[in-house]
Amino acid sequence: MSLRGARERRVRTGGVELCVAELGDTSRPTVVLVHGYPDSKEVWSEVAARLADRFHVVVYDVRGHGRSTAPRPLRGGFTLEKLTDDFLAVADAVSPGRPVHLVGHDWGSVQAWEFVTVKRTEGRIASFTSMSGPSLDHFGHWINSRLRRPTPRRVGQLLGQGAKSWYVYLLHTPALPELAWRGPLGRHWPKILQRVEKVPAGDYPTSSLPSDAAHGAWLYRDNVRARLRRPRADAYAHVPVQLVTPLEDAFLSERLYDELETWAPRLVRRTLPAKHWIPRTRPDQVSGWIAEFVTSVESGRPKPATATGKYAERFGGQLVLVTGAGSGIGRATAFAFAEAGARVVAVDRDAESAARTAELSRLVGAPEAWAETVDVSDEQAMEKLAAKVAAEYGVVDVLVNNAGIGLSGSFLDTTAEDWRKVLDVNLWGVIHGCRLFGRQMAERGQGGHIVNTASAAAFQPSRALPAYSTSKAAVLMLSECLRAELAGRGIGVTAICPGIVNTGITSTARFAGVDAEEEKRRQKRSARLYGLRNYPPEKVADAILRAVVRDDAVVAVTPEARGARLLSRLMPGALRALARLDPPL
Repeated sequence: MSLRGARERRVRTGGVELCVAELGDTSRPTVVLVHGYPDSKEVWSEVAARLADRFHVVVYDVRGHGRSTAPRPLRGGFTLEKLTDDFLAVADAVSPGRPVHLVGHDWGSVQAWEFVTVKRTEGRIASFTSMSGPSLDHFGHWINSRLRRPTPRRVGQLLGQGAKSWYVYLLHTPALPELAWRGPLGRHWPKILQRVEKVPAGDYPTSSLPSDAAHGAWLYRDNVRARLRRPRADAYAHVPVQLVTPLEDAFLSERLYDELETWAPRLVRRTLPAKHWIPRTRPDQVSGWIAEFVTSVESGRPKPATATGKYAERFGGQLVLVTGAGSGIGRATAFAFAEAGARVVAVDRDAESAARTAELSRLVGAPEAWAETVDVSDEQAMEKLAAKVAAEYGVVDVLVNNAGIGLSGSFLDTTAEDWRKVLDVNLWGVIHGCRLFGRQMAERGQGGHIVNTASAAAFQPSRALPAYSTSKAAVLMLSECLRAELAGRGIGVTAICPGIVNTGITSTARFAGVDAEEEKRRQKRSARLYGLRNYPPEKVADAILRAVVRDDAVVAVTPEARGARLLSRLMPGALRALARLDPPL
């Protein structure tokens, strides 16, 4: 997408002329997007296009960038005070009688922190969303606090951020940055972004990049040393602030924001497993969070969601689909994501159970939740589900392939039909989900995560579970293979391997080679044993969310599952001996 079709105007301020572009209905709340270094307003094209149907979206080229003119002389022309003048001139031009919602990335965020902490902007800003750009004042206080109390941990934080800030030192050298940007660095920068940051090719960066970067070096020279040496003591935000932190940012440490609530009391935190340039690599999530935050502020609510879970920073607003969500681990997982503020699609072959899960998900914190009735073993039904979800709810951010059935009995007693049934659900259901929703994630190009529920039976052989263990071992290996294939697309894959968990799977499990009466007796006996073990599905759900946050490959959840996995590596012969024992049923 590009900013083609945007309405452009020129705004004169402080001896420069700013190029301002507008999209959307001017009667709606105004969202002003401020770009960073060495960017121009086009860095926001993907986000702006997604916001334009709900808001009046404004982007502008910072002085000396894009189609805005540069100050003369350059030295002293990029101070935070002059950048604040520019912002106020833009705000007065595009929204003269109404405060604007401010969004900044990189140096756009750095200067926006100045805007929201000085008194002369009070009443002109309604909210601020900050991405990858701290306040220089807050940064200065952060450094000073660590120098005053240099504990090993704090010294490590200083050294870590110091290493990440290598480019800042170079930008302070005379002439060298300008020569590099107007020469080889400027020519190769688009390819560097694509290879290192995974920024897709398109209308960004623009042809003005060399001069933008050369001029923008003065952002650092005019401001960084002066503010870090003498940070303002009154740099308190006078508006609600949403902080979006990319967890893989090569230039900024998460620790920079540890004490941010001191400076921004009305703070909402978000985290994203992504690199620095999230307006280009994660426009769906970024625009979703901006829209949610702006809407919440416009409605008078202090925060954009009722989510209170410990993973709310990470999953708020994301779309999560869970199969087998009608009960057990699936329902507990849907609730856990709902408590973290995610939008939930609860899928189950039992329509009533799926609807109940969706209803309760909304009650515990999901801003939206839907129920879908599907048999995961039905390929055509899954294809229809994937198409419907993409069309009506969006591309799934987290997929949890959890649906499964139990089957016990010796290999010789297990019929071909028994094998087909367990593999159709336990293996093919996972394959269908990974193939259909994984492809949508890959084609979107904005990352995601797939969780496949395997079992401790995947690495613990048993004479009583040949079909079930085989299906789960296949899910484990499928997950490992997918993880290798999708890693380059920013999509994580996790295999969850629970042991004995107190769910309803035992009461519906099939037992091969016995009559109906004996099967019923064994089901009751199994349910009783699992009940005595009483390991709750909520603990598995918590392990799933933690695994997604950490991007774990394989997670054995219960103590017996962890023990079995350890034995499978260190003492496989002991597991084989245990496999020969008859289960106590």
